[in-house]
Amino acid sequence: MTWIDLSVPVVAGMPVYPGDPQVEVGPALTVSEAGVNVARVHLGSHAGTHVDAPFHVDGSWPPLEEVPLDRFAGEAAVMDVRGLPPRAPIGPELVPPGLRPGRMLLVVTGWSEHWGTPEYLAHPYLTPEACERIVACGVRTVGVDALSVDRTPGPGEEEFSLAAHRALLGAGAVIVENLTGLDRLIGATRVEVFAFPIRLIGDGAPVRAVARARR
Repeated sequence: MTWIDLSVPVVAGMPVYPGDPQVEVGPALTVSEAGVNVARVHLGSHAGTHVDAPFHVDGSWPPLEEVPLDRFAGEAAVMDVRGLPPRAPIGPELVPPGLRPGRMLLVVTGWSEHWGTPEYLAHPYLTPEACERIVACGVRTVGVDALSVDRTPGPGEEEFSLAAHRALLGAGAVIVENLTGLDRLIGATRVEVFAFPIRLIGDGAPVRAVARARR
């Protein structure tokens, strides 16, 4: 099986969701002055490739530290929806058959190719109906190669919805966003994903997401 990195690098000035803290990375200590290199990092809990816990959208829902660890690793199904136009809804008719409890679902929009450009905000998004079908199959981990599972408003737009987040997180699922390179998993006969977050308390945390794929 081949190991594949599905995470974006954490660097200063990287893209973040509109309104989230900007990412700052710089030297705190250096070998020349202190004998060691240590970086100073400032970022939001949803920077880069990260996981959303249910607490992210509702303070009465489970925080990250209460999410079972098996949500972050396991066999995954791949849902190929590449070719959709910008800001297109992903409806329930596109959810692949054969999903079963315990599997993860990776939604491949192809939008990771726009990472670092204004077009990245115009990604396709899951409808609440699609999310309801996904959780009805017993899936409790959904990953996407886009900024959000919901529609991200464009510049000057006031429309805002977390309907997909609520449909998934309200069912006890977790969401992994800003994955990259999911197209490399298409056609694999078996995919395993590992996306353990750092042990932050609360709404979510960055992850180093990787996959093992067999062809």
